[in-house]
Amino acid sequence: MAENIFYKIYEWYISRNLDFDKMPKHVAIIMDGNRRYSKIQGDIDVIKGHEIGVDTLEKVLDWVIELGIEIITVYAFSTENFNRPPHEVNGLMDLFVKNFKRLVNHKKIHKNEVKVKVVGKTELLPENVKEAIEEAEKATAHYNKRLFNIAIGYDGRLEIVDSIKKIVNDVEEGKINKDDIDEELVSKNLYTEGLDDPNLIIRTSGEERLSGFLLWQSSYSELYFCDSLWPELRKVDFLRAMRAYQERERRFGI
Repeated sequence: MAENIFYKIYEWYISRNLDFDKMPKHVAIIMDGNRRYSKIQGDIDVIKGHEIGVDTLEKVLDWVIELGIEIITVYAFSTENFNRPPHEVNGLMDLFVKNFKRLVNHKKIHKNEVKVKVVGKTELLPENVKEAIEEAEKATAHYNKRLFNIAIGYDGRLEIVDSIKKIVNDVEEGKINKDDIDEELVSKNLYTEGLDDPNLIIRTSGEERLSGFLLWQSSYSELYFCDSLWPELRKVDFLRAMRAYQERERRFGI
C-alpha cells in the first residue's frame, strides 16, 4: 500500500513537470520481457506472460491518449519469432485473433477515434489471424485522430529489401527511372508508407538494441531503454521516458 502511494506521488511529480506541447507525436515500443517474466513468476506458462503483456499494452494505450500522443507503434511479433516453440507461436496467434476481434467493438478505441493498422508481412500469418486483423482495421479505418500500429511478422531488413524490390519493379515497368530514387521514394514503399517516423523508441527489459525494429525510420529517433520487463511496466516508467525525451536536444544529424 505504501509503495503504491509513493508511486502515485511520483507519477504526479513527473507529470506536473512535463510539457504537453512537447510530447513526441509518434512513440514506438519494443515490448520485450514477456518470456523472462514468465520464468521469474515461478516458470508459469509462457502464454500467460504474453497475456499479461497484452494487459500492459492496454494501459500504455490509456497513457498515450492521456498524454496526447498521436501515433504509437508496437513490435508484437517478428519474422524470427516464427522459430519459437510451436506451443508459444500457436498461443500467440490465438492471442492475436482474440484481441483483434476485441478491438472491433472496443469502447476506448472508438471513443478516442483510434485507427488500428498492422505493418509487416501479414501473408505469413494464419488465415484466422489475417481475418481478425482485417476486421479490426475495417472497423477503425475511418478514424484519423490517433493511430495504433502493430508490427506483426515484421523485420526491418526485410522491409527495406521489399521496398527495393517494389522500386526495381517500377523501374523495369518504366513507371520511374533510377534518378527518381531518393529517400522519400524508399519511405513510400515501406510497410509504414505515409507514416511519420518515430520521435521516440522505447525498449523494455534492459536490452539496448533495436532488434530489426524500424531500421530505416529510426535514423533520427531518440532511444530510451527501460529496465522493467514489459508485463511489469508502470506508468512512472513511461513518464520517465517522456521526461527524458523532453530533456534531450534533438539535432537531426547537425
